[in-house]
Amino acid sequence: MTVKVAVVGSGPSGFYATEALAKRIPGCEVDIIERLPTPYGLIRGGVAPDHQSTKRVTRAFDRTAARPEVRFYGNVAVGRDISLAELREFYDAVIVAIGAPIDRPLGIPGEGLSGVVGSAAFVGWYNGHPDFRDLAPDLNCQAITIVGNGNVALDIARLLAKTRGELASTDLPDYALEAIAESPIRDVYIVGRRGPAEAKFTNVELREMGQLSDCAAIVNGSQLPDSLAGVEGSDRDLRLKQKNLATLKGFVDADPAGKSKRVHFCFYAKPQAVLGQSKVSGLVLERTRLVDGRAEGTGQSFALDCGLVVAAIGTRSEPLEGVPFDEKRGITPNEEGRVADGLYAVGWIKRGPTGVIGTNKPDGEAVAVHIQSHIADSKKAGRRALEGLLKQRNVRSVDFNDWQAIDRAEIAAARAGAPRAKFVTVDELLAAADGLTDAAE
Repeated sequence: MTVKVAVVGSGPSGFYATEALAKRIPGCEVDIIERLPTPYGLIRGGVAPDHQSTKRVTRAFDRTAARPEVRFYGNVAVGRDISLAELREFYDAVIVAIGAPIDRPLGIPGEGLSGVVGSAAFVGWYNGHPDFRDLAPDLNCQAITIVGNGNVALDIARLLAKTRGELASTDLPDYALEAIAESPIRDVYIVGRRGPAEAKFTNVELREMGQLSDCAAIVNGSQLPDSLAGVEGSDRDLRLKQKNLATLKGFVDADPAGKSKRVHFCFYAKPQAVLGQSKVSGLVLERTRLVDGRAEGTGQSFALDCGLVVAAIGTRSEPLEGVPFDEKRGITPNEEGRVADGLYAVGWIKRGPTGVIGTNKPDGEAVAVHIQSHIADSKKAGRRALEGLLKQRNVRSVDFNDWQAIDRAEIAAARAGAPRAKFVTVDELLAAADGLTDAAE
């Protein structure tokens, strides 16, 4: 009998696992179960709106979804509409691919004040993710501080620094575009505990900070080393660090005159406390130095005045009922993707939020090999049982044809020069799936 597999989550790791299964196990049935009406996970909800070329990977996922072995069940939440135990009863294997959607806290006094936001929430807001449509961060301030030295911090800073004209050609929802374009923001601070050699920026994104039409990138030259002597890393890592260092040195002499906004790179600074009564008014930081590659406080503090603090210091997975979870590491314990008999994990729930989109591909291939090796025969009902239960519970699921109707409607509704106008609530998305696009904003 046909091997039947359920994949929980439709981000890159879920699609890579699905494609690997379809290629490796002829005739298998693979059902992708997604709690939102839309597929692609962070490709849709996390990749920056001005990085449309990165989103083209969805074309490969579209081909996976079109395979006869594959079905997509959107708007179906495991834990709400169906339990993991029920899925395991219906399918020979269940692959958990739910990512790492929860912001890590700063862990400092004052972070409960209004105006302290995690990067996953902030990015979700400007990407039109239904979970964060109503976040409404208060951008009515002149300065914002972003804590973190990775690409997410760069994405946020870049979008906040762009002009209305630069933003118009993105798929930024209108509410976010208006909030950013009308904001009086003049200064954006990117703060990192360690130095420029330890920053996790990719050079392509770092260079973009020097190409903004009305914003200057500001770097204190005294914080930049003359060379990378003594810095550890592979040859490839050192080449990338050298490129970043050269780019940052190029910002030192940048002339901010005539620019209405500035992005400041602040290295060797560790957040100590958020200032304010009920709302953020500033951030206290301690100057640091590197000791054996670790940031060590010097006892010298300073403060940045700002009206918003965005913590871009990483995310973690959340527990899914019926799946073991390591609270300290924020992942599901596994051995090369195997969690238990018939239960697997791929992507960030397996290994933590690291790497780029393609980093998830080997996870799917490894799990497909394991399933092929250990499940030779099936007596499970698979999608027949799933569809019966969803019908019994009156769950409105979204198939891939429905998603394509949403996709067409978003593209048709786009403002001039933009790739699409996203529907940003579940009701709007379901209405678009049904051809009722007047539900759009």
